[in-house]
Formats: sequence, structure tokens, C-alpha cells
Amino acid sequence: MSPTWDSDEPIADPPISASGWLRVLLRGSVLGFVVFGGLALLLLIRLVERPLFGVDRPVTPYITQAVCRSAFVIMGLPLLVRGPRLKVPGAVVANHGSWLDIFALNARKNVYFVSKSEVASWPGIGWLARATGTVFIQRDPRDVKTHIALFEERLEHGHRLLFFPEGTSTDTIRVLPFKPTLFAPFFSEQLVHYMHIQPVTVIYHAPDGEDPRFYGWWGDMGFAQHLLKVLAQRHQGKVELVYHTPERVDSFPNRKSLARHLENQVRSAHPSESE
Repeated sequence: MSPTWDSDEPIADPPISASGWLRVLLRGSVLGFVVFGGLALLLLIRLVERPLFGVDRPVTPYITQAVCRSAFVIMGLPLLVRGPRLKVPGAVVANHGSWLDIFALNARKNVYFVSKSEVASWPGIGWLARATGTVFIQRDPRDVKTHIALFEERLEHGHRLLFFPEGTSTDTIRVLPFKPTLFAPFFSEQLVHYMHIQPVTVIYHAPDGEDPRFYGWWGDMGFAQHLLKVLAQRHQGKVELVYHTPERVDSFPNRKSLARHLENQVRSAHPSESE
């Protein structure tokens, strides 16, 4: 299992003002209604969808997408998107800086996240992840055959898998080296010749006057505390998604070269590379 990335320079969060708490109350109540109302609707429709379509989810992913798009409107946080959509069989990879990544990447397209198995047991987040079809895996090279079977089943049903090759979230102002382990299943005989992988750069612009790492969520930061900070913010920054050209897996000799190329693509649009 990959260790959680941490920083030697903790971020200082000032106390929330009275007006900030009012924004927390207003935004939080609406956001809670939309998220949990959407979850209830998803689970209700899934009762019919599952026996009829099994692994296929022709309806419920659009509920997830609508909820995630609505979340940014409710928080007053602009989401900017540019670049081509993935229109061929394949997966998506992105740098990982915050829990907001999940909402941002789900808002653009219907995707199914690949996550470490521990997330399934996390309070709240694990429940939401399971309900939305997240693929849980053990990050152990010895489990590659199991991963191949899982990925192949999902891809055969047209699912777009999305994972974070850094293996951990950061402070949003850097991109960590991509770990090649997760790319191994894509080089199986069953997948290598028709799979494409699309790299995505996730960029966070902090609110004016705030720490550049404002939206970063890393180390042992509590989710509730971070959520309150974002909800309380009067003037938000923005989130930007840059979708790069999808790459054919069989254009690369091995998983390490593919991981290195995708990492370079993600870095090419990240502000840390222009400093």
C-alpha cells in the first residue's frame, strides 16, 4: 500500500467568521440535500437497474454526474473544462490533490473510480464510493491477475475507469511520480491491443489572498474540517480540468514507459512545471 503523502509545512486555517458559518449553513444544507437526495434516488433506481442490467448502469451514472455538477454551483466554485472526450474503450488517469477531484472528474463524464480497498470502509465516503460503482483493489503486484479480471469485466460493459497513479493526494501544487503498478493489467493479452488511456491535469486556483494549497487535502487532514473551510469561503477560486489526447496502450513497450509518458502529459499543463 502506498504511504499517504504529507507536507513539512502545514497549512494554517483561520477561524470561520459569523458570515462564514452562515454560508456553511446555507451551502451545506443545500449540498447535503442534493448529495443524499441524489444517493437515495440512485439506490432506488438501482433496485430496478441491477436485476435488469447487472453490471451495466444505463441510468444511475447520470444521477452521479448531475449531483457533482450541482455541487460546484452550490459551493460557488467555478469548474472549467477543456480538451477532448475519450470516445474509445479505455481508462482515465489524473493527478490527485483533493476530495474535490472526485466531484470534478465525475462532473465531466461518467466514470468509475479505481480505489484502494481501504476506502470501502471509510465512514460516509466508502458508502458513497460503493453506491456509485467504485472498483476496489489491493495495491499489491501479486494481485495483477485479479485486477485484470476486474478491469476486463468493467471495460467489456463500457465502463470508463479512472484512477490516480500517484497513489495518494497532495497539496495541489505538485505532481508526484506515477506508480507503474496499476498499469500492468492494461498490458494483458486481453486488453493491450484495444485499450486507450487519457491523461487529465487537475489544476486548483486558490481564492485571492489565500494559500495556494487552499483546496489541497492531504496527510491526516479531516474531511469534515476541510469541507467546512470550502463551504465558508466567500469568494472561491476555481478548478480547471485539462484533458489530453488519449494514448494507445500498445504504443508503449511496457507499463513503466506508459506511466512515465502519461505523467509527463499531466505535468505539461500543471502550473508547477512553469515555475
